[in-house]
Amino acid sequence: MHTAKWRGGRGLEALWRAGKAGGGVGSMAVRLSEGAIASIMQGEDVGTPVLQLITIRAISTGNGLPRYRMLMSDGVNMLSSFMLATQQNSLVDQGRLAAHAICQINRFIVNVLKDGRKVIILMDLDVVKTADAVGGKIGNPVQYAEGHGQGGQQQQQTSAFAANEAPSKPLQQNRIPAAGTPAKHTSPPPTFGKAGSSSFLSTPGGSQVKVVPIASLNPYQSKWTICARVTQKSQIRTWSNSRGEGRLFSIELVDESGEIRATAFTDQVDKFFPIIELNKVYYFSKGTLKTANKQYTTVKNDYEITFTNETSVIPCEDAQHLPSVKFDFVSIGDLENVSKDSIVDVIGICKSFEDDRKIVVKASNREVSKRDIHLVDMTGKMVTVTLWGAEAEKFDGSRQPVVAIRGARVSDFGGRSLSVLSSSTVIVNPDSPESFKLRGWFDAEGQLQECASISNAQGGPAGGGSTNWKTLYEAKSENLGQGDKADYFSCVATVVYLRKENCMYQACPSQDCNKKVIDEQNGLYRCEKCDKEFPNFKYRMILSINMADFQDNQWVTCFQESAEAILGQNAAYLGELKEKNEQAFDEIIQKANFTTYEFRIRVKLETFNDESRLKASAMDVKPVNHKEYSKRLIMNIRKNAAQLA
Repeated sequence: MHTAKWRGGRGLEALWRAGKAGGGVGSMAVRLSEGAIASIMQGEDVGTPVLQLITIRAISTGNGLPRYRMLMSDGVNMLSSFMLATQQNSLVDQGRLAAHAICQINRFIVNVLKDGRKVIILMDLDVVKTADAVGGKIGNPVQYAEGHGQGGQQQQQTSAFAANEAPSKPLQQNRIPAAGTPAKHTSPPPTFGKAGSSSFLSTPGGSQVKVVPIASLNPYQSKWTICARVTQKSQIRTWSNSRGEGRLFSIELVDESGEIRATAFTDQVDKFFPIIELNKVYYFSKGTLKTANKQYTTVKNDYEITFTNETSVIPCEDAQHLPSVKFDFVSIGDLENVSKDSIVDVIGICKSFEDDRKIVVKASNREVSKRDIHLVDMTGKMVTVTLWGAEAEKFDGSRQPVVAIRGARVSDFGGRSLSVLSSSTVIVNPDSPESFKLRGWFDAEGQLQECASISNAQGGPAGGGSTNWKTLYEAKSENLGQGDKADYFSCVATVVYLRKENCMYQACPSQDCNKKVIDEQNGLYRCEKCDKEFPNFKYRMILSINMADFQDNQWVTCFQESAEAILGQNAAYLGELKEKNEQAFDEIIQKANFTTYEFRIRVKLETFNDESRLKASAMDVKPVNHKEYSKRLIMNIRKNAAQLA
């Protein structure tokens, strides 16, 4: 009797000469691994067995992603306890995996259900021969019944298969200390790379706990332990609904078999948030498994874990074999082609950043910290990324670090920008080839390169006021602002004239209203927008200036903040001064002449009374950063010199 002894490898290397029924191409035929099913069910190492698919049927999971149950044969026995891992569903969709196809099983997991039944999950397989090339069932296999072999012959076949296919190896054991104490491992960590391999962990009480892969977890298991790396950790968030309120945080876990999301609520937040660290490895056990809500996660798993009072989290110090945070980077230049609300991974140099500031979220009336940072990469494009909460408060971009972000949301407000979510992972100066390559590029040439921003958000500086630099002549010759949307550019220019007439007005004192009020001549001021009368008002400014650079000049409207930056005084003081001391007010206006600033300009063609004209507004005014300005001049000199050479 021949047993199926394989030489390693996959695919056509699994072909064996002198086949039996079922045939092959010419003299080449596939030999099934007789006795493999019995060996698998008895927990023996079977290497990479070759089995035939007899029947396959879809099982609805309720979340739109089908699972497939399979009846497999090794030529001697048949067993219907095989399940196809969802990541292998494409084989069915492509029509390669059908009844009578012959498969080489490269990796599988044996799951034991509550009632003691075993389910074999096929994690990785190759279709050695498609169904149409085989033509029918090979041999006369009988249904496998656990504990009931086929006499001495069956036992002899099983033993022969185990001996010839892959010599059995002793299981590695790791000892887990009591909860809360450091874990010191002297033996290798558990691995799940080969077919059916697993590990047992000895507890202080003397019992053994089996460490299983993430891919094998399902809601029908009550006791399980996984060894996984934390690749994402959210901040603590609060929730409130009709049933009450509470707190939660979530983590994403990964091992060699797959990934899964886990969430801790209320009491578990206090217990686990301080001890779980990003990129560290832990043993997790005794959580509740439920169907994953794909609305809140992009993790590729049908299930997710909820921590309970019985959940245990113990550090594992010896798990370098587990994968780290996985990224699928999209270049900044390609973000312009990405749909709104898409979730992407991005990496770039923090060329500039804004100060963090407090804002009130209208939906929850809660105050949070917010900070915008501006990332560039080798595409020569810049994108604005918004950080929130603790991430915004602790970020330090002073040394222009490399920033990698996993799971940022794309926005299309004023171009393309990114927002970091509670489920995102932000890593500063990651230890990766992409990071080293980006750092080398930036230090050598990128820091002198002018980067065009794809985040021209209205109402605030894009790229920290250091992007899309133009001279006034270039802005006019390129017809900026002539399209359907406003255009933005930055320039260095000098104020040459300020029009003081009608530069100030009395406005509604309400916080969110800047409408001009009407003096009722009775000590009250009426706001038509708010439909209210007030005993006071506030001063607002609309200052029209003419600015010039070495090539051209431009009339620009400066509203409150930008006007105050140019005049060096706040509107309230200037309004009082204009009323009481016109001469002193004129001196402040004259003093602002021939001062030079960095301007962020918005230009848009506007039509009023059938007359169209280009309107330019100063969105941001700040002192010239002579260091950065000099770098840009040097870069332009080099560029022009190269063109003339």
